[in-house]
Amino acid sequence: MKGILQHPSGLVKEVKAGFSWTTFFFGFFPAFFRGDFKWGLIQLVLGFIAAFATAGILSIVINIAFAFLYNKLYINDLIEKGYRPIDQSFQQSLCQRGIHAKLLSETERTEAVF
Repeated sequence: MKGILQHPSGLVKEVKAGFSWTTFFFGFFPAFFRGDFKWGLIQLVLGFIAAFATAGILSIVINIAFAFLYNKLYINDLIEKGYRPIDQSFQQSLCQRGIHAKLLSETERTEAVF
């Protein structure tokens, strides 16, 4: 499912929740193209170590595992940076997938109280 996350500064990012086909086929490259250097570097290093230690077999397993996890990790990092889903349906979808996010209006109300 695709959705939109918005930062209080006005920046908007369209993200996909669920399995990452781009990570499945291209490994760490999608993370670097998204500007997510932390997870891209983690994938690269883990894949390189696993490939070196097991003649490439474990590297494939790590790549498949990251295909299942990467979009969730990316969205969680964006939420930590202040991005919020802009609609209720995408927020519910994120909560069903184990990503607990607040809507922009909820964030603004909480900040106004303090």
